[in-house]
Amino acid sequence: MSAVDVEPTADGAAKGTGTDPVDTPGPGGPAGDGADVLVVDGVRKTFEAENAPVRALRGANLRVPAGDFVALMGPSGCGKSTLLNLVAGLDAADEGTISVGGELVTGRTEDELSLIRRRHIGIVFQFFNLLESMTALENVALPAIIAGTKRKPAESRARDLLDLLGVGDKAKTVPGSLSGGQRQRLAIARALANQPTLLLADEPTGALDSDSGHEIVELLSRLHHGGQTIVLVTHDNDVAQAAGHLIYMRDGQMVEAPDRNPAGAGHEVR
Repeated sequence: MSAVDVEPTADGAAKGTGTDPVDTPGPGGPAGDGADVLVVDGVRKTFEAENAPVRALRGANLRVPAGDFVALMGPSGCGKSTLLNLVAGLDAADEGTISVGGELVTGRTEDELSLIRRRHIGIVFQFFNLLESMTALENVALPAIIAGTKRKPAESRARDLLDLLGVGDKAKTVPGSLSGGQRQRLAIARALANQPTLLLADEPTGALDSDSGHEIVELLSRLHHGGQTIVLVTHDNDVAQAAGHLIYMRDGQMVEAPDRNPAGAGHEVR
């Protein structure tokens, strides 16, 4: 069993917990024993704007145990994508600490952050960010090769992932020849190449039609039930229902973490 905690802050954020069954470990690595995969403690981030500073995060606190699937929801500008970027080490927090897989992300050099991402973090972007000059197989194998895996085993795992995600027959195809849903499956396969401790997904259905988006949500659910820890950002309530836990953000804070309902059908944002 697993739980997610949203700890109270000085500004009055809420705390909530829920539970969610985790199936056998899958392609994203073992589910672990419930230890916290992600810990966000008192994180603040301010951006300098033309008229006035924008306080994107105002003391965010979050703990995500291994095997959980957490969806972050909230209006535009609430800080959810900023938080994901900080967790991934793509931007730096002004205050507070973030750790992933037991390793501190905050206060690291760029080289150290690159190593942490290779060891612990897979990222799925809204607009795929695939290399158009490479085939699907080459795109998926590349992160493992960069991390030091030899080409043959990297490509072997890439083929397995493409098969798992339903695009094995597209291995020799370049991304530009694929549909939006196929490209996002390819992007997810690439994010899983190094068996990440944590999979981050920033609006993964935002650039897709409703049918393709539904397929991606079902795929993420399968990965979760295989043991993959996932943190997802979305504006779409239907997408958020697939997660084991829903956390609502407003004005740079986690303000609500509703428990999963007894039927397991989703969460209500009150």
